[in-house]
Amino acid sequence: MELEQVAKALKELGHPTRLAIFKRLVKAGYQGIAVGDIQQQLAIPGSTLSHHLTSLASAQLLTQRREGRTLFCVAQFDQLEAVIAFLQDECCADSLR
Repeated sequence: MELEQVAKALKELGHPTRLAIFKRLVKAGYQGIAVGDIQQQLAIPGSTLSHHLTSLASAQLLTQRREGRTLFCVAQFDQLEAVIAFLQDECCADSLR
């Protein structure tokens, strides 16, 4: 993963509302959660939630799928793991020299 991608993901997760949304997506697991449920559980206005979901999607932290009239959001765990791995990859490398 490149530095710019990691920086974008961390920037988007650095906003308290987006972090709360993403945490809720992670809690929902691989099946995801309906946008309406996120809105209700976190008490976020629809337009605000839409804006934050777009930001998280632009950082490839979530995907969306439609089932009938319901839109589901799913955390992209591979992307999350790649961000964490980027941060951990060189852990303590200087102390081993």
